Amino acid sequence: MAPIHPATVRTLDGDADFEKDLPGKVQQTLSDYLQTRRREAAELDPVVGETADQLGDFVLGGGKRIRPTFAWWGWRACGGAAQGPEAANMLHAASALELLQACALVHDDLIDESDTRRGKPTVHRRFERLHRENSYSGDGARFGMAAAVLLGDLALAWSDDMLHSSGISAEAMTRALHPWRAMRTEVLSGQYLDVLGQVRGDETPEAALQICRLKSASYSVQRPLELGAQIAGASQEALAALHRFGTDIGVAFQLRDDLLGVFGDPEVTGKPAGDDLREGKRTVLIAEAVATARERGDDASLQLLHDVLGDPDLDEERVARAREVLESLGAATSVDKRIAELTSSAMLALHAAGLDEPAASRLAELAVAVTDRTH
Repeated sequence: MAPIHPATVRTLDGDADFEKDLPGKVQQTLSDYLQTRRREAAELDPVVGETADQLGDFVLGGGKRIRPTFAWWGWRACGGAAQGPEAANMLHAASALELLQACALVHDDLIDESDTRRGKPTVHRRFERLHRENSYSGDGARFGMAAAVLLGDLALAWSDDMLHSSGISAEAMTRALHPWRAMRTEVLSGQYLDVLGQVRGDETPEAALQICRLKSASYSVQRPLELGAQIAGASQEALAALHRFGTDIGVAFQLRDDLLGVFGDPEVTGKPAGDDLREGKRTVLIAEAVATARERGDDASLQLLHDVLGDPDLDEERVARAREVLESLGAATSVDKRIAELTSSAMLALHAAGLDEPAASRLAELAVAVTDRTH
């Protein structure tokens, strides 16, 4: 067995039926782990403990637990047990993905200068408010930025700690480290390409898809699936099938996010309408619209898109106008079509793989759930 980190505390029954409420079990696992790490942080300094509380609130305060869920069903699809000590260890390892996700979201919100996440102030805005309420010296925005960078880094460090304290065997850990390491590099590379694309003004669909694959598809679906499968000791054939399935569903998942970033209901998504436009994101949706406008010689639509992208003062009226242009250019329909095609391709790969049940059926259900959603 892998060495257990001294901070690890188990309250889950290894014989419990984890699949009755998998997101709830992930939530409990994270809560137990973060509570113990919070105590460690408070021993360093009470203020550090209070800051760790902010990370705990962020991690436990929302999210669909998509990544641990895909990791779990990757495990089950390749022969992993549904109950018992090995299943409990797998759940612990899968839950570490939520801390990696927290790092990515905290830093992404900071880079994009977002005000809200899940309907609440983003981490850097929370610390900016703390600076203001306590009349600290210096610049509040800079303090918020520094705190968010450090808290995101802490989440990344704790995600590694949580994986390594999971209790999975040394052999399983060796296998798990391949997708784990690849995932971290890919998501950070995708984030950099996203930032670079915005300042370069790269609007090609190819560039947008590359960012989509690295920044989202990899760590949302593809690598979590591979993580679970590797821990279970999957065959090369099963890994190849899950890779195809996970890549297609991961891209489709992000394309749906792109549509929701412009057309989603803020009451449901938890983010202001048109936030992706204000942040200047060169998504596949935008790339499709720009390409079509250029083909048609539609300079007015092209100019409007360029005017709204990256405008922090973009109001509701201009957001509505941008939506109309995206629809009239057929970009929204085109992205919807891509999502359908990717989902269909993923389903074919899944059905041809001959994976264990009930995991194969559950993965098919998950594929629909994450690509046909409103938030």
